[in-house]
Amino acid sequence: MRSRSRPPLREPSYFVLAALLDGRLHGYAVIKRVQELSDGRVKLAAGSLYSVIDRLLGEGLLIADGEEIVNGRARRYYRLTDDGHAMLAAEADRLAAAARVVHDRLSHITSARPTPGPRSAWRTLPA
Repeated sequence: MRSRSRPPLREPSYFVLAALLDGRLHGYAVIKRVQELSDGRVKLAAGSLYSVIDRLLGEGLLIADGEEIVNGRARRYYRLTDDGHAMLAAEADRLAAAARVVHDRLSHITSARPTPGPRSAWRTLPA
């Protein structure tokens, strides 16, 4: 579970956790799902993905959940732990609250702006 001293999730970690919300996936499927969920903003190379996965495994947010051999290569599957699910939910709440602050301020600023009315009697002089 997220402690107060833990820094916010970095975007790749956030999307790796989000990719696993629907269930276990193997590495390549995680890469594809992350790219879909982030609208192409987050593109993980295999080395970057496994660095993120190793960190999340170490933090207890993911676990390895099976392995199979496909075309002579090992394919390892990963899934969220309860702590990983809770961390992702807390981070989504934090991001939503931060976005709400900005959206509320933007709507306040927009509503406080004077509405365009009839053209002013003042002429604009050429510079």
